[in-house]
Amino acid sequence: MVGEFVRPKVVISRCIEYENVRWNAQIVRSEFVEALIPHVEAITICPEVGIGLGVPRETLRLVKTGSSVRLIQPTTGEDYTEKMFEFIGDFLSDLAEVDGYILKSRSPTSGLRGVKIYPSIGKVPHIERGSGIFGGIVRERFGHLALEDEGRLRNGKIREHFLRKLYTLARFREARSWGTFQSLLRFHTENKLLLKAYREKNMREMGRIVANKEQLSPASLFDAYGSLLYSALRRPPRCGTYTNVLMNSLGYFSKKITGGENQFFLDSLNKYRDGKIPLIVPVDIMRSWIVRFDEEYLAQQSFFNPYPDELLDVSSIVEACGSRDYWKDETL
Repeated sequence: MVGEFVRPKVVISRCIEYENVRWNAQIVRSEFVEALIPHVEAITICPEVGIGLGVPRETLRLVKTGSSVRLIQPTTGEDYTEKMFEFIGDFLSDLAEVDGYILKSRSPTSGLRGVKIYPSIGKVPHIERGSGIFGGIVRERFGHLALEDEGRLRNGKIREHFLRKLYTLARFREARSWGTFQSLLRFHTENKLLLKAYREKNMREMGRIVANKEQLSPASLFDAYGSLLYSALRRPPRCGTYTNVLMNSLGYFSKKITGGENQFFLDSLNKYRDGKIPLIVPVDIMRSWIVRFDEEYLAQQSFFNPYPDELLDVSSIVEACGSRDYWKDETL
């Protein structure tokens, strides 16, 4: 089984599990981020500290003025919008290529979504919700990457998709860093079933790119392939596509297992589809057959080992078969 993982590069809000840099000098606890830290290369950021504000500090809020939104400190009336844009520009220009972001939820600077926007600095209710200054720029420029806030990552379905996407993008970044046709071919081969689960149409188009009948340069191939990859990973797989991949994989063992084993696997798939057991149950049955029969092709597939086992939790994979679309309403 595939066991070596590329270490994803992730920008993480510094107040999440790193330092007490929130406005109230507190730290934000996240079991998921705490577990993730040893497995990634983290780049931490606190935009408010970055523009020179202290800890603790008076709060900031987004205030709509005409058609623009400003970053204001209500107690002082100070406008930090331009200073924040300057800091963000410098930070992003110095930032190497990364695979994802985990930012502080609902922060007027770092929030990706659901941030309150007010009509004034007074004690008035908010009039709409949007992104923070930094979070909005990240979404605009890097929306194709693995982006989440620590609040949404408490949800198992969101967490599972984030991890699969993050590690897939890390593998693609490494393949592109080699810059050869062989590295792209290897990436496509090892991730074929995972991509099929996400979006089979894209996977087949990506296969045609890898075939390279037009004799394009590796750089051009990676650009075309990357566009389809980002599109495929935009939303998580449906329960049915996970099931289809497992059913197709069953063919590798149909002549090697007993009728009882085959039926037990099919029963497990049905229970997964009905939401009674987690995806890991049928997956682990098949993983045991991959080892038992030394099935080389499936052993190299990231679908069966998408990220380190230390990051696996049952709730994530149970939730993966849920019906709610957490990517449809971006204010959630």
